[in-house]
Parts: sequence; C-alpha cells; structure tokens
Amino acid sequence: MAQVDWRSEYPFASQFFDLGKKRLHFVTNLEGPWVAGSVEQSNGSGIDQQPVVLCIHGNPTWSFYYRSLLTSLKGICPAIAVDHLGCGLSDKPASYDYCLQNHIDNLIGFVTGLDLQRIVLVVHDWGGAIGLGAAAAMPTRIEKLMILNTAAFPPPYIPLRIAACRIPIVGSFAMLYGNAFAQAATFMAIDRLDRLPKTAKAGLLYPYNSPSNRIGIDRFVRDIPLTQQHRTYPVLERLEKNLTALRGKPTQFVWGAKDWCFRLECLTRLQKHFEHSQTRVLEDVGHYVMEEAPREVFDELRNLLEWNR
Repeated sequence: MAQVDWRSEYPFASQFFDLGKKRLHFVTNLEGPWVAGSVEQSNGSGIDQQPVVLCIHGNPTWSFYYRSLLTSLKGICPAIAVDHLGCGLSDKPASYDYCLQNHIDNLIGFVTGLDLQRIVLVVHDWGGAIGLGAAAAMPTRIEKLMILNTAAFPPPYIPLRIAACRIPIVGSFAMLYGNAFAQAATFMAIDRLDRLPKTAKAGLLYPYNSPSNRIGIDRFVRDIPLTQQHRTYPVLERLEKNLTALRGKPTQFVWGAKDWCFRLECLTRLQKHFEHSQTRVLEDVGHYVMEEAPREVFDELRNLLEWNR
C-alpha cells in the first residue's frame, strides 16, 4: 500500500525547546528559527513587537492539527504550534508524570523560555485546560484568546466513550496496543465530514505508531478526574477560579455544536468567565473543529487580530 504524503500539508521545519532533559517539539510559519525575544528571518529583522499566535492542541492530536492555521497566517503574523510532552514529535519518556499540572508548567517554561509576548492564544480540547492554565499564571503575556471546543473546570459529566477507555487494564491495553483512542477519533470526532481525508488521517496518526509512542494519549485519558479524589480535580477547580485573570481579554469562541465530548453546556459555562467575548457556533461541526472548519476558524481569528486596532 502506498504511503500517504501527509507532510505536504505540514511543510514546517521542526524545532525543539529543551525542557530539562526532555524536548518539546514545535513549528512556526516563519522561514527562520525562533529565538528568545524575536524571530530571525531571512532579512534579519526582528518582529517581536507583533502579536504571536500560539496554538495548543489536545488529545490525541498534535501540532499537525493546526497546519492550515499556520499556513493561512503566513505573512499576516507569526504563529507557533507546540507539541505537549508525550505527543506529536516531542519526547515521550516512559517514566514521566503526565498530569495536567506538569503540562501547564511545561507550557509556562516554553513561553518564558522563548520570551513570547503579546500572545494570541488558540486552544482546543486538553489544550484548553493546559493553555488557559498557563495563561492565567502569566496574564500580562496574553493579549487575546481563541477558544475551540474545550473545558477549564472539573468535568460536569463523563461521556460513556471516555469512561470505556478508563476500564482498568482493558482501556490502557486498547489505547496502547490497538491505538483505539486515536484511531476512533478520526471518525468519531467529525460530523460535517463523512470521513477525514487520507492525508489528514495519516498525519494525525503518524506520531502514534507504536505502544511506546502512545503513552501520552493513555495518560491524558487517565488524567480525566472521574471523582473529586483524583489529583487533577482540584487543579481544574483552581483553574476555573483563576480565569478571572483573563476576564478582560478579547476572546473569540468557535464551537462545533455536534461535539459529544465538549457539549454546548461547556461553552455556556466558559462564556461566563470572559466578558469581552464573541461566539460562533458551527451547527454541523463535531469535535475536530480545525479539520472540519479551518476556513471559519481562520476568518474568526483574523477578525480577532483586528479587535481594538
């Protein structure tokens, strides 16, 4: 069977940020490498005074999920998409403690290490809790927010499909050895599309081609708190309270209404925390908003970049 050329849709040079003895992978829509405080382009000019779009993915995706957004923003403003530890092309250490708080701390280290300022933060899925958790800890670096289907509070419900993945032993075996979670998402996370294009499916699954490369997927699912006794439950409680630090930031919601995981009630709860927000609900779109509605997301992000200019 011929291999699918997914890289043609992801024409970005891999870059890495050292996080202690581990590396975070990231890509940008620029020609040159990103250095702390500025960007070196072919003409050598710095653009650190421009807004920087920072895209934070969820589970089981990676920076590939934001490929169309980075491409569409080329020539408009710099954009970065980063892979969480255990995801995408970042390191996937077997012994690492993959919990929400550590992911938040990793992102804070990434942002401060690259000295990113005037950030326009784009978040989706687990990227919402991670990205908004980091943003609330350093609000002066955040200029605006775009929020796609996500949550930043303890789960008000647990979808049956998620609960099934938490069945002891069986759930982890299916995710690690059958790639059940990532494979299932390629058809269960869409609604507008009958099926994902082959290039999109191949790209989304590429980094998760072995049990050792799926450890981050499994740990993300296991970090969903089913009870108040779970260690991540109070982290999410604090996160929701800390959203007050972002209340005045211009915010654009784009929400797939057909999402069975982050339903419209999650949108309603988040909207209460952002007083300067606008919302676009996409009635026929599922969870993978960037796969089904890249043009709508880009249009709303472009409008967001123009707010208050």
